[in-house]
Amino acid sequence: MRPDAITREECVALDRRDPLAEFRDAFVIPEGVIYLDGNSLGAMAKAAPARAARVVEHEWGSDLIRSWNNAGWFELPLELGDKLAPLIGADAGEVVVTDTTSVNLFKLLWAAADMRPGRRKIILEGSNFPTDNYVAQGVAAARGLEVVLVERDAIADAIDEDTLAISITHVHYKTGHINDMAALTARAHAAGALAIWDLCHSAGALPVDLNGCNVDLAVGCTYKYLNGGPGSPAFLFVAKRHLATARQPITGWWGHADPFALTPGYAPAPDIRHFLTGTQPIVSLSLVGVGADLMRAADMTRVRTKSIALTETFIALVEQRCAAHGFTLVSPRDANERGSQVSFAHPHGYAIMRALIDRGVIGDFRAPDIVRFGFTPLYVRFADVWDAVDVLVDVMESGAWRDARYAEREAVT
Repeated sequence: MRPDAITREECVALDRRDPLAEFRDAFVIPEGVIYLDGNSLGAMAKAAPARAARVVEHEWGSDLIRSWNNAGWFELPLELGDKLAPLIGADAGEVVVTDTTSVNLFKLLWAAADMRPGRRKIILEGSNFPTDNYVAQGVAAARGLEVVLVERDAIADAIDEDTLAISITHVHYKTGHINDMAALTARAHAAGALAIWDLCHSAGALPVDLNGCNVDLAVGCTYKYLNGGPGSPAFLFVAKRHLATARQPITGWWGHADPFALTPGYAPAPDIRHFLTGTQPIVSLSLVGVGADLMRAADMTRVRTKSIALTETFIALVEQRCAAHGFTLVSPRDANERGSQVSFAHPHGYAIMRALIDRGVIGDFRAPDIVRFGFTPLYVRFADVWDAVDVLVDVMESGAWRDARYAEREAVT
Protein backbone atom coordinates (compact mmCIF):
# COMPACT_ATOMS: atom_id res chain seq x y z
CA MET A 1 0.00 0.00 0.00
CA ARG A 2 1.51 3.35 -1.04
CA PRO A 3 1.56 6.03 1.70
CA ASP A 4 -0.51 8.44 -0.41
CA ALA A 5 -3.12 5.72 -0.96
CA ILE A 6 -3.83 4.88 2.69
CA THR A 7 -7.36 5.75 3.71
CA ARG A 8 -9.36 4.78 6.75
CA GLU A 9 -11.68 2.77 4.51
CA GLU A 10 -8.76 0.69 3.28
CA CYS A 11 -7.66 0.11 6.89
CA VAL A 12 -11.15 -1.09 7.78
CA ALA A 13 -11.04 -3.43 4.79
CA LEU A 14 -7.75 -4.86 6.04
CA ASP A 15 -9.38 -5.50 9.41
CA ARG A 16 -12.22 -7.40 7.76
CA ARG A 17 -9.68 -9.72 6.08
CA ASP A 18 -7.48 -10.10 9.19
CA PRO A 19 -7.11 -13.80 10.14
CA LEU A 20 -6.32 -12.71 13.72
CA ALA A 21 -9.35 -10.42 14.07
CA GLU A 22 -11.24 -12.79 16.37
CA PHE A 23 -8.58 -12.45 19.08
CA ARG A 24 -9.49 -8.81 19.78
CA ASP A 25 -12.71 -9.97 21.42
CA ALA A 26 -10.62 -11.94 23.93
CA PHE A 27 -9.24 -8.71 25.43
CA VAL A 28 -10.63 -5.80 27.41
CA ILE A 29 -10.07 -2.62 25.38
CA PRO A 30 -11.78 0.35 27.07
CA GLU A 31 -14.19 2.38 24.99
CA GLY A 32 -12.50 5.38 23.41
CA VAL A 33 -8.98 4.00 23.89
CA ILE A 34 -6.46 3.09 21.20
CA TYR A 35 -3.93 1.01 23.08
CA LEU A 36 -0.45 1.15 21.54
CA ASP A 37 1.54 0.27 24.65
CA GLY A 38 1.36 -3.51 24.71
CA ASN A 39 5.15 -3.49 24.40
CA SER A 40 5.18 -2.13 27.96
CA LEU A 41 2.06 -3.71 29.49
CA GLY A 42 -0.25 -5.99 27.57
CA ALA A 43 -4.01 -5.52 27.67
CA MET A 44 -6.05 -7.65 30.05
CA ALA A 45 -7.56 -10.84 28.70
CA LYS A 46 -11.29 -11.13 29.38
CA ALA A 47 -10.67 -14.52 30.97
CA ALA A 48 -8.21 -13.09 33.52
CA PRO A 49 -10.70 -11.87 36.17
CA ALA A 50 -12.48 -15.23 36.30
CA ARG A 51 -9.16 -17.04 36.60
CA ALA A 52 -8.02 -14.73 39.40
CA ALA A 53 -11.36 -15.13 41.15
CA ARG A 54 -11.11 -18.92 41.02
CA VAL A 55 -7.60 -18.88 42.46
CA VAL A 56 -8.52 -16.44 45.23
CA GLU A 57 -12.05 -17.53 46.11
CA HIS A 58 -11.95 -21.27 45.51
CA GLU A 59 -8.37 -22.53 45.41
CA TRP A 60 -7.20 -20.30 48.26
CA GLY A 61 -10.49 -19.40 49.93
CA SER A 62 -12.04 -22.87 50.03
CA ASP A 63 -9.27 -25.39 49.50
CA LEU A 64 -6.59 -23.45 51.36
CA ILE A 65 -3.23 -25.21 51.60
CA ARG A 66 -4.62 -28.30 49.89
CA SER A 67 -4.39 -26.42 46.60
CA TRP A 68 -0.62 -26.91 46.47
CA ASN A 69 -1.56 -30.44 45.47
CA ASN A 70 -5.21 -30.32 44.40
CA ALA A 71 -4.92 -27.27 42.12
CA GLY A 72 -1.39 -27.99 40.91
CA TRP A 73 0.16 -24.91 42.50
CA PHE A 74 3.46 -26.63 43.18
CA GLU A 75 4.01 -27.62 39.56
CA LEU A 76 2.72 -24.35 38.07
CA PRO A 77 6.13 -22.74 37.32
CA LEU A 78 7.15 -25.77 35.25
CA GLU A 79 3.73 -26.23 33.66
CA LEU A 80 3.75 -22.61 32.50
CA GLY A 81 7.32 -22.94 31.29
CA ASP A 82 6.27 -25.81 29.06
CA LYS A 83 3.38 -23.69 27.73
CA LEU A 84 5.71 -20.85 26.81
CA ALA A 85 8.45 -23.07 25.39
CA PRO A 86 6.99 -23.46 21.85
CA LEU A 87 6.58 -19.68 21.57
CA ILE A 88 10.32 -19.14 22.00
CA GLY A 89 11.71 -22.17 20.20
CA ALA A 90 12.46 -24.19 23.33
CA ASP A 91 11.66 -27.74 24.36
CA ALA A 92 9.66 -28.98 27.32
CA GLY A 93 11.78 -28.96 30.46
CA GLU A 94 13.93 -26.01 29.36
CA VAL A 95 11.77 -23.09 30.59
CA VAL A 96 10.47 -22.13 34.00
CA VAL A 97 8.27 -19.16 34.96
CA THR A 98 9.49 -17.49 38.14
CA ASP A 99 10.78 -14.30 39.76
CA THR A 100 11.54 -11.16 37.72
CA THR A 101 13.59 -10.70 34.58
CA SER A 102 16.30 -8.95 36.60
CA VAL A 103 16.51 -11.71 39.22
CA ASN A 104 16.57 -14.37 36.52
CA LEU A 105 19.31 -12.57 34.61
CA PHE A 106 21.36 -12.40 37.80
CA LYS A 107 20.99 -16.17 38.18
CA LEU A 108 22.05 -16.84 34.59
CA LEU A 109 25.00 -14.44 34.56
CA TRP A 110 26.29 -15.95 37.78
CA ALA A 111 25.88 -19.44 36.37
CA ALA A 112 27.64 -18.38 33.16
CA ALA A 113 30.61 -17.08 35.13
CA ASP A 114 30.95 -20.47 36.80
CA MET A 115 30.62 -22.26 33.46
CA ARG A 116 33.47 -20.23 31.93
CA PRO A 117 36.04 -19.96 34.74
CA GLY A 118 39.05 -17.78 34.05
CA ARG A 119 37.22 -15.53 31.62
CA ARG A 120 36.35 -11.99 32.69
CA LYS A 121 34.18 -10.14 30.16
CA ILE A 122 30.42 -9.86 29.90
CA ILE A 123 29.35 -8.00 26.75
CA LEU A 124 26.06 -6.07 26.57
CA GLU A 125 24.51 -3.55 24.20
CA GLY A 126 24.97 -0.40 26.25
CA SER A 127 21.96 1.56 25.01
CA ASN A 128 19.46 -1.22 25.58
CA PHE A 129 17.21 -1.46 28.63
CA PRO A 130 19.52 -0.45 31.47
CA THR A 131 18.44 -2.95 34.12
CA ASP A 132 20.37 -5.65 32.25
CA ASN A 133 23.49 -3.49 32.49
CA TYR A 134 22.86 -2.83 36.18
CA VAL A 135 22.44 -6.52 36.98
CA ALA A 136 25.59 -7.38 35.03
CA GLN A 137 27.50 -4.69 36.90
CA GLY A 138 26.37 -6.19 40.19
CA VAL A 139 27.50 -9.67 39.18
CA ALA A 140 30.79 -8.27 37.89
CA ALA A 141 31.48 -6.41 41.14
CA ALA A 142 30.85 -9.55 43.18
CA ARG A 143 32.87 -11.84 40.92
CA GLY A 144 35.76 -9.61 39.86
CA LEU A 145 34.56 -9.47 36.25
CA GLU A 146 34.36 -6.72 33.63
CA VAL A 147 31.23 -5.41 31.93
CA VAL A 148 31.80 -4.24 28.36
CA LEU A 149 29.10 -1.96 26.94
CA VAL A 150 29.14 -1.60 23.17
CA GLU A 151 26.58 -0.72 20.53
CA ARG A 152 24.86 -2.93 18.00
CA ASP A 153 27.40 -2.91 15.19
CA ALA A 154 30.34 -3.42 17.57
CA ILE A 155 29.05 -6.43 19.52
CA ALA A 156 30.56 -9.12 17.30
CA ASP A 157 33.98 -7.48 17.17
CA ALA A 158 34.06 -7.07 20.95
CA ILE A 159 33.84 -10.82 21.55
CA ASP A 160 37.25 -12.37 22.26
CA GLU A 161 38.89 -15.23 24.14
CA ASP A 162 38.39 -13.42 27.45
CA THR A 163 34.61 -13.18 26.97
CA LEU A 164 32.59 -15.46 29.23
CA ALA A 165 29.21 -14.43 27.83
CA ILE A 166 27.32 -12.01 25.68
CA SER A 167 24.05 -10.85 27.24
CA ILE A 168 22.02 -9.25 24.48
CA THR A 169 18.43 -8.07 24.26
CA HIS A 170 16.80 -9.48 21.13
CA VAL A 171 14.68 -6.41 20.33
CA HIS A 172 15.94 -3.00 21.47
CA TYR A 173 13.46 -1.49 23.92
CA LYS A 174 13.81 2.04 22.58
CA THR A 175 14.40 1.79 18.83
CA GLY A 176 12.87 -1.64 18.23
CA HIS A 177 15.83 -2.89 16.19
CA ILE A 178 16.33 -6.66 16.14
CA ASN A 179 19.72 -8.07 17.01
CA ASP A 180 20.80 -11.10 14.98
CA MET A 181 20.39 -13.96 17.43
CA ALA A 182 21.80 -16.68 15.22
CA ALA A 183 24.87 -14.74 14.06
CA LEU A 184 25.84 -13.32 17.45
CA THR A 185 25.32 -16.65 19.19
CA ALA A 186 27.52 -18.36 16.63
CA ARG A 187 30.18 -15.65 17.05
CA ALA A 188 30.12 -16.11 20.83
CA HIS A 189 30.45 -19.86 20.53
CA ALA A 190 33.34 -19.52 18.09
CA ALA A 191 35.18 -17.64 20.83
CA GLY A 192 34.21 -20.18 23.47
CA ALA A 193 31.72 -17.83 25.14
CA LEU A 194 28.10 -18.38 26.14
CA ALA A 195 25.13 -16.58 24.60
CA ILE A 196 22.43 -15.17 26.88
CA TRP A 197 19.40 -13.48 25.32
CA ASP A 198 16.75 -11.18 26.79
CA LEU A 199 13.40 -11.80 25.05
CA CYS A 200 11.30 -9.15 26.81
CA HIS A 201 10.41 -7.31 23.60
CA SER A 202 10.25 -10.31 21.29
CA ALA A 203 8.45 -13.15 23.11
CA GLY A 204 4.89 -13.12 21.80
CA ALA A 205 5.66 -10.44 19.23
CA LEU A 206 7.67 -12.35 16.64
CA PRO A 207 8.92 -15.89 16.08
CA VAL A 208 11.86 -16.79 18.35
CA ASP A 209 13.95 -19.93 17.85
CA LEU A 210 16.28 -20.38 20.83
CA ASN A 211 17.24 -23.97 20.05
CA GLY A 212 17.44 -23.32 16.33
CA CYS A 213 19.96 -20.57 17.09
CA ASN A 214 21.78 -22.79 19.63
CA VAL A 215 21.25 -20.25 22.43
CA ASP A 216 22.60 -21.26 25.83
CA LEU A 217 20.50 -19.23 28.27
CA ALA A 218 17.65 -16.72 28.04
CA VAL A 219 15.27 -14.59 30.10
CA GLY A 220 12.08 -12.69 29.36
CA CYS A 221 9.02 -11.12 30.91
CA THR A 222 5.38 -12.14 30.55
CA TYR A 223 3.59 -8.81 31.03
CA LYS A 224 4.23 -7.29 27.59
CA TYR A 225 3.21 -9.19 24.45
CA LEU A 226 2.37 -12.29 26.50
CA ASN A 227 -0.33 -10.35 28.40
CA GLY A 228 0.33 -11.88 31.81
CA GLY A 229 -0.64 -8.80 33.85
CA PRO A 230 1.26 -6.01 35.61
CA GLY A 231 4.42 -7.33 37.22
CA SER A 232 3.62 -10.91 36.26
CA PRO A 233 6.49 -13.37 36.82
CA ALA A 234 9.24 -13.67 34.26
CA PHE A 235 10.70 -16.77 32.66
CA LEU A 236 14.13 -18.21 32.11
CA PHE A 237 15.50 -20.76 29.65
CA VAL A 238 18.42 -23.13 30.09
CA ALA A 239 19.31 -25.35 27.14
CA LYS A 240 19.10 -29.03 28.05
CA ARG A 241 22.77 -29.51 27.34
CA HIS A 242 23.57 -27.19 30.26
CA LEU A 243 21.07 -28.38 32.85
CA ALA A 244 23.51 -30.80 34.44
CA THR A 245 26.23 -28.18 34.92
CA ALA A 246 24.58 -24.75 35.17
CA ARG A 247 24.30 -23.72 38.81
CA GLN A 248 22.42 -20.67 40.03
CA PRO A 249 23.48 -18.75 43.16
CA ILE A 250 20.14 -18.14 44.94
CA THR A 251 19.80 -21.66 46.27
CA GLY A 252 16.41 -21.72 47.95
CA TRP A 253 14.28 -24.63 48.95
CA TRP A 254 12.14 -24.72 45.79
CA GLY A 255 15.24 -25.52 43.76
CA HIS A 256 16.24 -28.42 46.01
CA ALA A 257 16.25 -31.95 44.64
CA ASP A 258 13.84 -32.97 47.42
CA PRO A 259 12.23 -29.82 48.82
CA PHE A 260 10.07 -31.53 51.41
CA ALA A 261 12.85 -33.65 52.83
CA LEU A 262 13.80 -30.40 54.58
CA THR A 263 17.43 -31.39 55.00
CA PRO A 264 19.95 -28.75 56.20
CA GLY A 265 22.22 -29.15 53.18
CA TYR A 266 21.41 -27.94 49.68
CA ALA A 267 21.28 -30.43 46.81
CA PRO A 268 20.19 -28.94 43.45
CA ALA A 269 17.35 -30.45 41.49
CA PRO A 270 18.74 -32.16 38.37
CA ASP A 271 16.42 -30.30 35.99
CA ILE A 272 15.11 -26.79 35.28
CA ARG A 273 13.48 -26.79 38.73
CA HIS A 274 16.93 -25.96 40.12
CA PHE A 275 16.45 -22.38 38.89
CA LEU A 276 13.54 -21.84 41.27
CA THR A 277 14.34 -20.27 44.62
CA GLY A 278 11.45 -19.55 46.98
CA THR A 279 7.70 -19.97 47.29
CA GLN A 280 5.97 -18.78 44.14
CA PRO A 281 3.35 -15.98 43.75
CA ILE A 282 0.47 -18.22 42.76
CA VAL A 283 -2.16 -15.59 41.90
CA SER A 284 0.04 -13.74 39.41
CA LEU A 285 1.50 -17.01 38.11
CA SER A 286 -2.01 -18.24 37.35
CA LEU A 287 -2.75 -15.18 35.20
CA VAL A 288 0.34 -15.88 33.09
CA GLY A 289 -1.42 -19.01 31.90
CA VAL A 290 -4.36 -17.01 30.53
CA GLY A 291 -2.13 -14.90 28.28
CA ALA A 292 -0.02 -17.91 27.30
CA ASP A 293 -3.09 -19.85 26.19
CA LEU A 294 -4.14 -17.02 23.87
CA MET A 295 -0.68 -16.79 22.33
CA ARG A 296 -0.53 -20.54 21.80
CA ALA A 297 -3.86 -20.36 19.96
CA ALA A 298 -2.47 -17.77 17.55
CA ASP A 299 -0.14 -18.55 14.66
CA MET A 300 3.18 -16.74 15.22
CA THR A 301 3.75 -16.44 11.48
CA ARG A 302 0.45 -14.62 11.15
CA VAL A 303 1.28 -12.53 14.22
CA ARG A 304 4.54 -11.42 12.66
CA THR A 305 2.95 -10.74 9.26
CA LYS A 306 0.31 -8.51 10.83
CA SER A 307 2.88 -6.83 13.07
CA ILE A 308 4.92 -5.81 10.04
CA ALA A 309 1.84 -4.54 8.22
CA LEU A 310 0.68 -2.50 11.24
CA THR A 311 4.05 -0.88 11.80
CA GLU A 312 4.56 -0.19 8.09
CA THR A 313 1.15 1.48 7.92
CA PHE A 314 1.86 3.59 10.99
CA ILE A 315 5.23 4.79 9.70
CA ALA A 316 3.77 5.65 6.32
CA LEU A 317 0.87 7.59 7.82
CA VAL A 318 3.00 9.55 10.28
CA GLU A 319 5.48 10.50 7.60
CA GLN A 320 2.69 11.37 5.20
CA ARG A 321 0.46 13.36 7.52
CA CYS A 322 2.96 14.78 10.06
CA ALA A 323 5.86 15.58 7.74
CA ALA A 324 5.94 19.22 8.82
CA HIS A 325 5.97 18.56 12.56
CA GLY A 326 9.54 17.48 13.28
CA PHE A 327 9.26 13.72 13.84
CA THR A 328 12.31 11.59 13.02
CA LEU A 329 12.00 7.84 12.63
CA VAL A 330 14.49 6.07 14.90
CA SER A 331 13.19 2.54 14.41
CA PRO A 332 14.67 0.61 11.48
CA ARG A 333 12.87 1.33 8.23
CA ASP A 334 13.47 -2.25 7.09
CA ALA A 335 10.64 -4.26 8.68
CA ASN A 336 12.86 -7.35 8.88
CA GLU A 337 15.10 -5.46 11.30
CA ARG A 338 12.26 -4.02 13.40
CA GLY A 339 10.25 -5.56 16.23
CA SER A 340 6.56 -4.87 16.85
CA GLN A 341 7.03 -1.22 17.80
CA VAL A 342 7.73 2.12 16.14
CA SER A 343 9.68 4.94 17.75
CA PHE A 344 9.96 8.52 16.59
CA ALA A 345 12.20 11.20 18.07
CA HIS A 346 10.82 14.65 18.73
CA PRO A 347 12.30 17.42 20.92
CA HIS A 348 8.92 17.78 22.67
CA GLY A 349 8.17 14.07 22.76
CA TYR A 350 7.13 13.94 26.41
CA ALA A 351 4.48 16.65 26.10
CA ILE A 352 3.21 15.20 22.83
CA MET A 353 2.75 11.77 24.38
CA ARG A 354 0.95 13.24 27.40
CA ALA A 355 -1.43 15.04 25.03
CA LEU A 356 -2.03 11.84 23.05
CA ILE A 357 -2.78 9.85 26.18
CA ASP A 358 -5.26 12.49 27.30
CA ARG A 359 -7.05 11.92 23.99
CA GLY A 360 -7.17 8.14 24.36
CA VAL A 361 -4.11 7.17 22.28
CA ILE A 362 -1.86 5.37 24.74
CA GLY A 363 1.80 4.94 23.87
CA ASP A 364 4.75 5.89 26.03
CA PHE A 365 7.83 8.10 26.22
CA ARG A 366 11.46 7.08 26.61
CA ALA A 367 14.10 9.65 27.50
CA PRO A 368 15.45 11.80 26.12
CA ASP A 369 13.07 12.35 23.19
CA ILE A 370 11.39 9.13 22.04
CA VAL A 371 7.65 8.65 21.53
CA ARG A 372 7.14 4.90 21.37
CA PHE A 373 4.19 2.97 19.98
CA GLY A 374 3.71 -0.77 20.37
CA PHE A 375 1.54 -2.87 18.07
CA THR A 376 0.13 -6.06 19.57
CA PRO A 377 -1.37 -7.93 16.61
CA LEU A 378 -3.91 -9.85 18.68
CA TYR A 379 -5.88 -6.71 19.53
CA VAL A 380 -4.62 -3.72 17.53
CA ARG A 381 -6.56 -3.05 14.32
CA PHE A 382 -5.52 -1.23 11.17
CA ALA A 383 -8.33 1.26 11.80
CA ASP A 384 -6.76 1.93 15.20
CA VAL A 385 -3.53 2.85 13.44
CA TRP A 386 -5.29 5.32 11.15
CA ASP A 387 -7.27 6.82 14.03
CA ALA A 388 -4.17 7.16 16.22
CA VAL A 389 -2.37 9.13 13.54
CA ASP A 390 -5.47 11.25 13.07
CA VAL A 391 -5.30 12.20 16.75
CA LEU A 392 -1.57 12.88 16.45
CA VAL A 393 -2.25 15.23 13.54
CA ASP A 394 -4.78 17.12 15.64
CA VAL A 395 -2.42 17.34 18.64
CA MET A 396 0.30 18.81 16.44
CA GLU A 397 -1.79 21.12 14.26
CA SER A 398 -3.84 22.48 17.16
CA GLY A 399 -0.77 22.93 19.33
CA ALA A 400 -2.52 21.02 22.12
CA TRP A 401 0.78 19.56 23.31
CA ARG A 402 1.93 23.08 24.32
CA ASP A 403 -0.40 23.06 27.34
CA ALA A 404 1.89 23.63 30.34
CA ARG A 405 0.51 20.66 32.27
CA TYR A 406 1.89 18.27 29.66
CA ALA A 407 5.45 19.36 30.44
CA GLU A 408 5.13 18.27 34.08
CA ARG A 409 6.87 14.94 34.48
CA GLU A 410 4.93 12.10 36.06
CA ALA A 411 6.65 9.34 38.02
CA VAL A 412 6.16 6.78 35.24
CA THR A 413 6.71 7.87 31.63
